[in-house]
Amino acid sequence: MSDSHAPRVTRLLPDAVHRAARPGTAVLRMATTHDRRGALDGAWWPRSRDIAAELPALISALTEYLGPITRVGLDADAWERLPTRMTIDDRVVHIDSSPVGDDTVLVTRGERDLFSLLVVPPHATPDAARAAMTEAVRADGVTQAEQILIETGTGRSAPG
Repeated sequence: MSDSHAPRVTRLLPDAVHRAARPGTAVLRMATTHDRRGALDGAWWPRSRDIAAELPALISALTEYLGPITRVGLDADAWERLPTRMTIDDRVVHIDSSPVGDDTVLVTRGERDLFSLLVVPPHATPDAARAAMTEAVRADGVTQAEQILIETGTGRSAPG
């Protein structure tokens, strides 16, 4: 006999989580397939555009999941005050920046193993962010990051 009053397990990020999360809390979703055929390997929803506050939690979470992260590539126009490197968990992480504007962060594990994550803008609503993150991790997904943000209504915003 099933208990109709048993709590339902939900796999969606509750709306209050992002509002309650302070800068430096990583909200991350990664693809769980090993074939990595999609255009993106995951999605990251930072709380702010302050990379010094946001990057350490992302790198710590990714290191636990992927192993040591050596390099991060970021869109220079999307972040405030980008350094060229940061020490995170006693490891130096090199930061490359370019004005590409492709709504992604590129993460390098080791020397050449590259992962591409959609960056959901901090101002995105929880529903739009969930939709964008879900689309980003589709195993057969070929949609580029910018198009995912357009289709899910998350839009993009400059820092500040």
